[in-house]
Amino acid sequence: MSLNSALATSSHALGLFSLGIQVAGQNINNASTPGYVRDELTVEAAAPYRVGGVIVGGGARAVGIRQVLDRFLETRIHQANTDAAGGQARTAAFEQLELSLQEFSDSDLSSSLNRFLNELQSIVNQPDDAALRSSVIQSGVRFASDIQSLRSRLGEVQLSFNEQLTSVVGEANSLISQIEKLNQQINQLEAGGLNNSDAGGLRVQRLSAIDRLSQIMPIRAIEQSSGMVDIYSGSEYLVLNGVSQRLETFTTSNGDGTANVQVRFSRTQSTFTGLNGQLGGLIDGRDQILGGFLKQLDTLTQGVISAVNQVHASGEGTAGFTTVTGTQYVADTSAALNSAGIPFSIKHGGFDVKVVNLTTGLTTTTRVAIDLDGIGTDTSLTSLAAAIDGIDNLSASITPDGRLQIKTADGHEVRFADDSSGALAALGINTFFKGTSSLDIAVNDRLLADQRLLATGQGGGPTDNRNAVALAKSLESGNSALNGLSATRFYEQMVGTVAATAATERAVTNGFTSFRDTLKTQREQTSGVSLDEEAIRVMNLQRNYQAAARIISVVDELLNTLINI
Repeated sequence: MSLNSALATSSHALGLFSLGIQVAGQNINNASTPGYVRDELTVEAAAPYRVGGVIVGGGARAVGIRQVLDRFLETRIHQANTDAAGGQARTAAFEQLELSLQEFSDSDLSSSLNRFLNELQSIVNQPDDAALRSSVIQSGVRFASDIQSLRSRLGEVQLSFNEQLTSVVGEANSLISQIEKLNQQINQLEAGGLNNSDAGGLRVQRLSAIDRLSQIMPIRAIEQSSGMVDIYSGSEYLVLNGVSQRLETFTTSNGDGTANVQVRFSRTQSTFTGLNGQLGGLIDGRDQILGGFLKQLDTLTQGVISAVNQVHASGEGTAGFTTVTGTQYVADTSAALNSAGIPFSIKHGGFDVKVVNLTTGLTTTTRVAIDLDGIGTDTSLTSLAAAIDGIDNLSASITPDGRLQIKTADGHEVRFADDSSGALAALGINTFFKGTSSLDIAVNDRLLADQRLLATGQGGGPTDNRNAVALAKSLESGNSALNGLSATRFYEQMVGTVAATAATERAVTNGFTSFRDTLKTQREQTSGVSLDEEAIRVMNLQRNYQAAARIISVVDELLNTLINI
């Protein structure tokens, strides 16, 4: 090798080692930068050349700066991000549900239900006591109010999940736009490059955006040879060859005056159905965890209303009615009662109507048949009103809003007994509760106005407690609408299931989170900056730089010596 060749090779080496020190310095400066990926100088042997009959090596040359990144590990981290974020959203739903239940306070529903049951049991011994009768009614008011309050609290939590969904969709769209823009910038900077990593800072930004997007929804990130990244979610694309689509929200009605926010893809209009990621976790938490509990709460409410009302409707208070109007609206008054859309079941049977002459005390009992055997003409609300209207000293009609109304002639009152069809309870005649679900359960207004209408007996006078006993048993006994469980046991099972499922969800989420953290630790070991390693690398490069500089110095002395000869 000639002195000029040695001088040139050493000069190139100085530039190479200087560049290596700059790269190491960049890594050290960003050691604490979140999401930073370590850079590494890529070096290869320079092309050799011939000098006379000798082939001389050209030393080393820098090809580019490459990010140290394990693509397969990144894919696993994205999947782990999705699982962990979805679990965290579902866990948050369970936490809000448990908080709303207020099981460790006197305001919990189980305490309210037990108070109502205790009041019913207490009146058994003194069914004619006005104060006890009022107490039963007020405990029913408290129970109905507590159900509605629980429903309201859970509805507010669902609304907050809707708001979070809207916010997260906005963030996802911002990330998609950011990735699309960074794709273009990276492609322009790296066009024709060998390493596809010249835009190191932009790649770090894009990597962070993809990482966050993987927490929001399930994605697959595929990098193309151009340096651009295509993003998919299931079978839908988010970013593809410079084209992108966003997420958008729309609402669906729940049928109770409320609406839920749903998510779909803007171009294909396909609804987002993922179960994982923050989006999937929020939707699952709102619809399945909170919504599932609300469905059970409605089942409990309907079971209690039905059980109590069926007993109450066949009983008598210490006074009868001069006028009574059903609480249940019937849309099609000409349809058979069991197919008229009434939320409570009515079957083939009948009930007794007792008309009492207040002057003579004479009671006339008439059996009203409810024909629902499917043979001939079944009983409708219209035909039922006509049948009752045909009883002496009674008139029956249907109100404009589809409710049965019964009135007595002057000097008479009406009572009811032995309803084997469930028609009275279903139509809201002589019932304790009104309403059909946790949204509208309440105590019948007639009872609130007159405690004497509380049906504690079955026609045996003021001290008759047979119906009070039956009312208490209706809450203690198994209920077919509640899977054969009593109301108290059904609610206890509801709460127990929530507690057990929440504990399982927390354990699963902790597992997902730990697995994700383990993968990120592996990523840190691969792509992160070790200050010790970078310091050693800088020291080595400095020594190499000094060696190259020493060669140049020696060559310079040799050239001076040759010139001076």
